[in-house]
This record gives sequence, structure tokens and C-alpha cells, in this order.
Amino acid sequence: MDELKKSKNSFWMSEFEDGNAEYIPIIGEEIEQDTDEIPVPDELPVLPLRNTILFPGVIVPIAIGREKSHRLINDVKESNGYFGTLTQIDFKVDDPGIDDLYKTGTVARIVKILQMPDNSTTVIIQGKKRFELVEMVSEDPYFIGRIHVLPDAEPQGDKTREFEAVVSSLKDLSLTLIKQSPNVPPEASFAIRNIENPAFLINYVSSNTDIPVKEKQRLLEIHDLKERGMRLVEFLVREVQLMEIKNDIQSKVKQDIDQQQREYLLQQQMKTIQDELGSSPLEQEIKELEKQASKKKWSGEIADLFSKEVEKLHRLNPASGEYSIQYNYLQTLLDLPWNEYTEDNFDLKRARRILDRDHYGLEKVKERIMEHLAVLKLKRDLKSPIICLYGPPGVGKTSLGKSVAEALGRKYVRMSLGGLHDEAEIRGHRKTYIGAMPGRIIQNLRKAGSSNPVFILDEIDKISNSFHGDPASALLEVLDPEQNNAFHDNFLEVDFDLSKVIFIATANTLNTISQPLLDRMELIDVSGYVLEEKVEIAKRHLLPQQMENHGIPKGKISLPKRTLTYIIDHYTRESGVRELNKTLARLFRKIALKLATDEEVKKSIAVSDVREFLGIEKYSKDTWQDNKFVGVVTGLAWTAAGGEILFVESSLSKGKGQLTLTGNLGDVMKESAILALEYLKSHAEILNIEEKVFDEHNVHVHIPEGAIPKDGPSAGITMVTSLASSFTGRKVKARIAMTGEITLRGKVLPVGGIKEKILAAKRAGIREIVLPADNKKDIEEIKSIYIEGLIFHYVENINEVLELSLVD
Repeated sequence: MDELKKSKNSFWMSEFEDGNAEYIPIIGEEIEQDTDEIPVPDELPVLPLRNTILFPGVIVPIAIGREKSHRLINDVKESNGYFGTLTQIDFKVDDPGIDDLYKTGTVARIVKILQMPDNSTTVIIQGKKRFELVEMVSEDPYFIGRIHVLPDAEPQGDKTREFEAVVSSLKDLSLTLIKQSPNVPPEASFAIRNIENPAFLINYVSSNTDIPVKEKQRLLEIHDLKERGMRLVEFLVREVQLMEIKNDIQSKVKQDIDQQQREYLLQQQMKTIQDELGSSPLEQEIKELEKQASKKKWSGEIADLFSKEVEKLHRLNPASGEYSIQYNYLQTLLDLPWNEYTEDNFDLKRARRILDRDHYGLEKVKERIMEHLAVLKLKRDLKSPIICLYGPPGVGKTSLGKSVAEALGRKYVRMSLGGLHDEAEIRGHRKTYIGAMPGRIIQNLRKAGSSNPVFILDEIDKISNSFHGDPASALLEVLDPEQNNAFHDNFLEVDFDLSKVIFIATANTLNTISQPLLDRMELIDVSGYVLEEKVEIAKRHLLPQQMENHGIPKGKISLPKRTLTYIIDHYTRESGVRELNKTLARLFRKIALKLATDEEVKKSIAVSDVREFLGIEKYSKDTWQDNKFVGVVTGLAWTAAGGEILFVESSLSKGKGQLTLTGNLGDVMKESAILALEYLKSHAEILNIEEKVFDEHNVHVHIPEGAIPKDGPSAGITMVTSLASSFTGRKVKARIAMTGEITLRGKVLPVGGIKEKILAAKRAGIREIVLPADNKKDIEEIKSIYIEGLIFHYVENINEVLELSLVD
């Protein structure tokens, strides 16, 4: 204790280049601290320091490694003089220049030179006064600089009391930090308590506190001792708070670990007691799992995996979260239908009856299913196809799956993919996470209890993606017949055979489905129903269903074919029958209200009675108008609600050849109009049109109902015919309609949606239809009853179109 009192700077913290620090005591050596009377030369040797800031009055050890530093220390030792210390801005620089050093440093004096056991040299130096480097006089053999000594400004007058408070706070914070820090020896607190000089206390704490070098340099550059002390107090307050938080966290963690160890010991004791008394409930659960496993039809690989996982369950603490995860995993393995299949019913006549009973039309789909059943019946082992039914809403794509499942005698599973954006929904989560579960493919097979159900992937075109992954890409393995015999779910961690599952995907459009996914599916177009088919569907399915839903006795009310046709034409506009079903529900609600209030209701609802129940007609039937005016042509268009007719109108006015397009046209139709005009300009002679007409007239092309957006590559020949009629003054033939796209050379290209367009033309009273020659095959696929009374003209170039459609 006497030695500690004798030396007022008995401990310092030594920082080395490897980041380690330790406290080194100086015992039995008097340290001179009164530096005010020592004269300092104007020029001093300058020693660059790495990662160390020397403060006045403070002693620090430095390791000497550079050749220049060795020569400087030897020269200063011989002269017993002073030298300056400047800290490097970047401690990684091996040979610092003038620009690599801070400009404010400390005058130092050598206290002792120590030769270390590893032959390195450590010099213990003491700071004297702060200085500012004016200029560097020499760099060889070491730095010599001209300096200006910087005195410390001590508070005077009223500020003295405030400065004393700062020093007192600084001392208390330093003692608190020493007490809480496990790396600082408690003896260091004696050094802090025995320091009486306020300036030295500030410098000593600044030097021996774990402050970044840049912060220490800023402290050294502050002239006012009170301000330097305040900055130091701010840092120490943060350090004390941080240390308290660390200690609190460590204390809580220790308590948690102690609690877990205590629970583990109690569980082990309980297990021992239960073993003595007999089997525990947990052991009974595990035995039940093993009993269920003995009845499974899984392969040897899965059986070995199950045994290993059960052994792992034995070793887990039942109170831990991992136990429940492991138990859930084993239960999932047991619930899955490994090699469990329902027996297929190969009565093809029965299957056809079921398909015809539940769905009117859809001949292509039914034919494809019957083909699959026939091959399966003959071969008995067929990789299930991936069928994608695409078409407008309400045509029965989803409900078709139920009929297929019933026809085959298989289980039925439906999974909606609309809005799915997480890949884990398909592939499952890793079972290491709390709350992990398998993907929805495996979950639905688990519910079905069969490995060969009919699996409906509904709304596959509405899958989205996000930062959680791309579900569409995860589906590639599911929907590939060459790969899905070994589908890997992240939760199961073993492969599951999906090759016997019949996947039927449904979509409204193919545009939003990725190309790799499309390549793996067999696409079947469910284009929609024509008027006659809708009437039959309403009579067979919708009317009986709605009468039953509304409590109306069978035979109480009837809707003749003419009434149904009127409702379909004037109250619905769709390819499917969803809106028709809603409309019939509305009609029967009105009828049910009348019956419930004992009002009289006609047994047969006539066309004249429909408005009473359904109100004013929502849609007007498209009809051919007339051919009084030149430039008016009837075109055919496809929409999601079915086929429609539209009118293309064009007119000429005096001007400079400007083309104006109106009617809410999309980019494709605008390009068709521009293409049509350019074709007429380049073939004016054939049509007997004077070329100056194009330069002297403005052209206006309009498609009525401007509030409805219109676009699509099927209006090319209609645009040409309309413009040719305007330029030649020849009217268009009565009751003729057309569809097709053109090239700049006048070739007519095929278009889609032919069936819907033809039926729309027939409903509108059209008698003749102009089609591209390549679309003739589409007409051959339409039942003759639907095209009866129509005359088709198949064309290959635009000249044929004009000859057929324009009259003299």
C-alpha cells in the first residue's frame, strides 16, 4: 500500500498491435509529474506511434520495431533529451509520411528501456506537454519537426466549481467502470483515488479508457480542460450504461441456463421414477408410433429413416421445443399414404355417362380423359399426364375434376394457387424451424389418404412471386412426369412418388404462366359455351339446382327455351355460365318471395314476364345494322365473355393526309390501321385510286363504344376494307363480316377465337363470313348445327377480300 501511495501513477494499460491489453505496474519508482518548469526546444525528433495516443503526465509502454524508431530512441537516450510523439492516422501504414500523421501530439521523455525475452525492445515513455507541429524540418535519419507548445487552459473564477464537479464525476465513473469490468484489476481503483491533480486525472483516464484512437486524438486537441473533461464524462457514461446492459444480459442468460439444467435434472428424475412404476405416457406415445409404422407399406429406406428418427425422439427432453418438432415429423411420415392407392374403375361406359351427366359440351376434354382411361386399362401402369384446362371463367374447368375423380373412383383434391407467393407453400419448410410443416402438395395427399388422387391445381396462372421465392419454379418438379416420381419436400427430407397422381391445372389465360411450366403440361382449350349449349346446361343443371336451393317444388315453375335464350342474350355476357347461374338465382328469389306471400305466380315464365323479375335488360344483342354508308364494315372480335361483332368506320375530309384513330384502340389495332392505310397507298393503282387523294384528305378511323378498350391482331382486313370503301366510294356487301390480320405485302394471316366469332356472327344475323384460308380447319371442328345457314369465304390475300366485300 505504501508503494502505491508513493507512486501516483502506479498502473497503466498497455495496448499492443494485436488488440490485446494488460495493466502493467511500476513499483518503487518515483514518477515526475510537474512538467510546467521544463523548457522544451523548438525543434524535436518526432516518433510516429501506431494506435496509441500519449497524454501529458501519462506513462505508456511502446514496442519499437522500425529502424528509424530505433535510431531515434538511441539518440534521445544518449542526450537524455525530449522527443515528440505523433499518432498515425492509419495504423496499418508501415512507413508513414508527413501526411499520414496527426498534427497535434505530446512531448515525451524516456523513463526506461526494456529488452524483452523475444529480443524486441519496449520503451516506457512519459508525456510532458501537448504541442502542435508547425513544419517538418527533416525526414532523415528520422523525422525532426519544428513545434509549438500548447498549454492547457484551466477554468478560472465561477467555472472552478463546475470544473470540480466534472472531475468528481469523472473519478466516480472511472471507479464504477473498473468495478464492473472483468478485464481491469481492482487495484487500478487505488491509482484513480490517489490522483489529486485534475489535469493529470483527465489525461490519465483518457489514456487508459477503451476509447477509439480518433476520439482520443480529439480529446488531446481540446485546449480547455473543462471541455476535455466533459467530453470524457459523456463517453464514460455511455460505457457504464453499456457495461450494465452486458452484465444484465449475462445474468439473465445464466439464470435461464440454470433453470434449464434444473428442469432437465427433474425430468430425468421423473423418468427414472416412471420407469420404476411402469411405462410413462410419453413412452406409450412412442410405442404407438412404432405400432402404426409396422402397418405401413413404405420402402426399406423409409423404414430405416423412421427407426433412426424414433431413436432421436427417445434421446430428446420432452419439455424441449425440439421434441414437439420431432414428434410432429414422425406423425407426418405415418399419416402419408406411402404406396397406398385406390383401385381404378375401368368401366369406360360408366365413366362416359358420368362425364356427360355432369358437363354438357367440353367434348375435347372428355375425349382426352377417355383416352387416358383406355390406355390405363390396357397398360395398367401409365405415368399420369399433366392436363391444363385454360379458358374464360365459369366454363366448368374446376368442377370437371370432381367428375374425373368420380369416373375413375379416385379421391378428389383441390389446391388453389391464386396469390401464392411463397415457395415453402409448395416445397414445405425445413423441419428445424418451430412451426415447420410440409408443403401443401404433401398436406393434401395426407388428407386424401391416397397416393393416386385427382389433384386440381386451381388458378395456376395467378401465382405470384416475392422475396420468399418463386412458387412457379417449385412447381416444375411437381408437374414433370419424368421427375415427380421423386418429389422432394423440405420438411420430409425424403422423396415422395407423385407419378400416379392425375394433376389437372386450370387457368384463365396462358400469358402469365412461365414458359418452362407450360412445356410440362398438355394444354386443352375450354373456349366456352355457345348459346345452344348454355340453354341445355341451364335446363339440365342450373334450373334444378336453383329450384332446390330456393325451396321451389319440382314442376311448380318452368322456363321455356325461348325465355332462357332471352335471359342469356339480354342479361348475361360471358363465355361460361357463372353469371347465368347468378341471374337465375335472382329470378327464383323473386319467385320464392311471391310464393311465400301467397301471390299468384305463372307456372311458365314467358319472355314478357322476365322484366318483372329481373328488371331492364343489361345488354343489347349485337345485330348487323345496314350498308347504307361507305366505309362501314362489320368485324368479328374475341373477348373473355365470348365472341362479339364490332363495326369499323372510316371517313375522309379535306386535309393533308393525316390519320386519326379513335375508339379506345390498343397498340396492335393502331398498327393494323396504319398498316392498312400504307397498303392502300402502295397499291392505289390496283384499286383505281388516285394517289393525290391520300395527300389531299385526312383519314379518320373509328370503332364505336369508345369507353370499351379494344385490342388484338384480328382487325387487319376489316381496316383495309373500311378504308378501301371510303377511298373508292363503294359500299360493303350486306350481311357480311370478316376477321383476319394482314402483312405489308397483303397476305392474310390466321387468327384465333374462330368458334366464338362465328357464333357471334350468327347471333347478329350475319350470312357470309370472310376468314383466312388457314382457319378453315377451325371451322371443320365446329358442329354443323352451330354453323348452319352461314357461307364461308376463305382468302389468302387482301385483294380477294376486297373483291368479295365491296359492291359497285
